[in-house]
Order: sequence, then C-alpha cells, then structure tokens
Amino acid sequence: MSLNFAPVTIDRKDEYYELWDATPRRSLDYTLANLWGWQEYFGLEWCFADNLCWIRQTLPKPVFWAPLGDWAKADWKDLLKSMAASGTLEFIRVPVELSGILKDAIGDKCECVEERGQWEYLYRQDDLASLAGNRFHKKRNHLNSYIKTYGEPDYKPLGVDTACDVLEVQDVWCHWHECDDSPSLRAENDAIRRVLTNWDQFRNLVGGSLYVDNRMIAFSVGESLDEQSLGVHFEKGLNGYKGVYQAMNYEFARNAGKGYVWINRAQDLDEEGLRQAKMTYMPADFLKKETVRISS
Repeated sequence: MSLNFAPVTIDRKDEYYELWDATPRRSLDYTLANLWGWQEYFGLEWCFADNLCWIRQTLPKPVFWAPLGDWAKADWKDLLKSMAASGTLEFIRVPVELSGILKDAIGDKCECVEERGQWEYLYRQDDLASLAGNRFHKKRNHLNSYIKTYGEPDYKPLGVDTACDVLEVQDVWCHWHECDDSPSLRAENDAIRRVLTNWDQFRNLVGGSLYVDNRMIAFSVGESLDEQSLGVHFEKGLNGYKGVYQAMNYEFARNAGKGYVWINRAQDLDEEGLRQAKMTYMPADFLKKETVRISS
C-alpha cells in the first residue's frame, strides 16, 4: 500500500472530523486542534486512505501515530503486511484499545510496549467541580485562599473575541518562564497561538478564563472529545496570584465541564513534577497508550 502524505492543514477538516467521529477511542492527542497546533514542531503529516486517516510525525525522526477511523472495519492484516514489507513499522501514542486489535490481527508480528508518559489522565467531572471530601482538602484550601484574597472567581467563557486577552496572558506567562530559552515552552507557545488565532475553525473547542480587576489572569482551553469526555489542551495562570491554578481548574470543571462524566487533562510526558501535580487531583482512570512495532 502506498500512502501519499501531506502536512496537516485545516482545509481538510471535514474529512478529518468524519473519521474522528468514527474512532471508538478518542485521545486528546488526535484532536484536529492538537494536530494543527503542534504540526510544525513535530512535522505532522496525514494521508486519507482505506477509510482511515494515517498520521506521520517527521521530526525529529519519522514515526507513525495511530490512524483515525472505524478500527473495527479495517483489514489490518493486509494493510500492515503491505506497509511492513520494507521493514519494521513503529507506531507511537497508540491507545491500548487499538494495540489490542492489532495484536489480535497479526499476532507475534506485533510488539506492544507500555508508553506511561503518554497516558492521559482521566478525572471525574464531579470530583473536580466539587473538590469534596478529605482527598481534596489541600485543593479546597488553595481555592479558599484565592476567594479570600480576590473574591468569588470572575469566570468568563472563551471565544474568538477573547483571543487577544488570552495571548496577552500567554505573553506574560512566557516572559516569567523564559520561554525563549526552552525549546519545549517555545513550541507550546507556538501551538497556543496557532490554535487561538484559528479558534473558529475547530468544531469542538471550549474555554474559560478568570479575571481580577477586569484583567484576565488565567485561561483554560479545552475540547469536547465525545458525549462523556472533555479534554484540556492548555491551562495557564499568572505568577503572583495565589491559588490561581486551583481556581481555574475548579471553575473550568464546573462550567465548561458541566454535563460531562470525564475531564481528560492530558499526559505527563514522564516529567516527574508534572506527574506528581496530576496525581494530586486523584485521577480515576487513564487513557492508556503503547508503542507498537510491527515486523514483516
């Protein structure tokens, strides 16, 4: 099978969303906003073939991501045999639901390795929106400290008309965290700008923000993944506002998260500090992913 890849673009969004809707396990990684936001950093390309959207990362080296579409209808044995004819194939960020299907289809030719740093953290919406019980007493203390200092959170939804305020917060945040000296923070800053400046091009984006004295001090950008799950792409708060992250998380879960069962807060990328921070919110589950290697 010959696949003709081209850079991820917004103008093929209708084709993409049709296959996204057919995908049985929807990872935050694979949203169009995420692919577009990080397209330049990872050199992301795609190809629409065999009722699937194939995704390839070209930087720093070529490697496949999981394809999107109705996994149950694909003839994996024939597709992968053809693709692996010239050597071993490697897929990263593969949801375990798909890696299991591939293993069943081709048996010992499929090697699956746990990719813990790419597991997406799943929290119950009612946990984050209530912070009830002893498990969350430290989070409630931070939230109460915010309220005591700045009053009840002044929460406002995001949209096209608030993009300038979001980018101003991002600029200040980057100044304090010296983004210019960090390739990963520079890349994230570029991804935020690419998504925010094309907000109305994406079907399922939602967002929220906090204001103090009519100034935006925090924002959260998320996306509806399915009827039960809301994902969080980006979340930033300005230095000097104590409890700002706890307040932003809480208000976003209460407002944007209303009606959802799960809040998906992405992966930790094997960063120990980030892992510890995510674990303090008591995840109820994970969207687990593996690296899959397929031999000829």
